[in-house]
Amino acid sequence: MTQTPDFTHRVATKEDIPELTTIMHASIGTLQDSFLTPEQVQASFELMGMDTQLIEDGTYYAIQCGNEIVGCGGWSRRETLYGANHTKGRNPRLLDPASEAARIRAMYTHPDWARRGIGRLIMDLCESKAREEGFQTCQLMATLSGEPLYKVCGYEPVVYEEVPTSLGVNVPLIKMEKSLV
Repeated sequence: MTQTPDFTHRVATKEDIPELTTIMHASIGTLQDSFLTPEQVQASFELMGMDTQLIEDGTYYAIQCGNEIVGCGGWSRRETLYGANHTKGRNPRLLDPASEAARIRAMYTHPDWARRGIGRLIMDLCESKAREEGFQTCQLMATLSGEPLYKVCGYEPVVYEEVPTSLGVNVPLIKMEKSLV
């Protein structure tokens, strides 16, 4: 019988950014390999990565095993659905919890720790906090590698997109949604 590690979580800080960025790059570069072409994986770096607004808002979590950060993810009360600091189309407008969906954002697991429950832990944390703030729905933009987790967590596909990048390569993403009520 395989023992499941004991994970802890805390709100991420600016001091965590270098370690979180390393995890993000490893996750983007490795966990999508069996879902995307090498060109699409490379183009994904244009659409994904560190969003410091989440850290500033206090809605981004570091997941740890002992003292090691092994995953990260968060949620947002802002309009931006996905993307990093460098991604085009960001909008910091605050959402109305009564009529708009909270955003599940920037979920990454270090490849050495994949499929051990980190994603579910992040989803539980984020959905709980969004519910506490009055949100009735959550939305996210899933990668093909993340879609199975989100489906298991109750998210339904809303629209499949091919997002163009400056490299001339489209990256497939899936907008998904879940009711919190």
